[in-house]
Amino acid sequence: MQLFYVPHITKNEIVLDETESKHAIRVLRLNAGDKVQVVDGTGGFYTAEITDPHPKKCRLVLIESIREYGKRDFRLHIAIAPTKNNDRFEWFLEKATEIGIDEITPLLCERSERKTIKQERLEKVLISAMKQSVKAYLPKLNPMTPFGEFLEESNASQKFIAHCNEGEKPHLKNEIRAGGSVLVLTGPEGDFSPEEVEKAQKSGFKSISLGNSRLRTETAGVVACHIVNLDNE
Repeated sequence: MQLFYVPHITKNEIVLDETESKHAIRVLRLNAGDKVQVVDGTGGFYTAEITDPHPKKCRLVLIESIREYGKRDFRLHIAIAPTKNNDRFEWFLEKATEIGIDEITPLLCERSERKTIKQERLEKVLISAMKQSVKAYLPKLNPMTPFGEFLEESNASQKFIAHCNEGEKPHLKNEIRAGGSVLVLTGPEGDFSPEEVEKAQKSGFKSISLGNSRLRTETAGVVACHIVNLDNE
């Protein structure tokens, strides 16, 4: 299956951007009359036929469409502190997209080692992972947001904070209710500070565990993503 991404599809004729056109015509050597699949990132899944195999602006006509392709009956938002090593954060974005996630917020925490992100590059990682895993929904990537500011704006029906501070904490898998919206906070390499955990709890977040092992930041994010998806199957 050759899958391409075209946002904001409103007409029967569409044009691939230069990157997608080059891949279709120069790399895959597709030609006029060849059929491909296209997603728009908002649930649209289309079958299209190439009409003009231009390597910079390949034109296609839509011949079949499916709306809300792969739509799920729950919503998952993970707010996570980006890792110092950017490759590891990109790995999280890729795997979370493959598993299934709706929204991601990079968090700026007290102990954050990375304080900026390259939004455009990370968006490309998400698009590539969406296409690779044959999904029609592109996760929303928010700008880097300070922890306290994020708490004021969070509005999910199920809110959790995963941390390694002392104390008994229930496992996330035992707290998830099927359906609805779920928000999980995952801290930086040095974990959330006690003050951040306290602020989150006062904002309605429940402290949870992701298991007995001490996980890397990006691993914790993937584990949380997998647990929520598995509990909603």
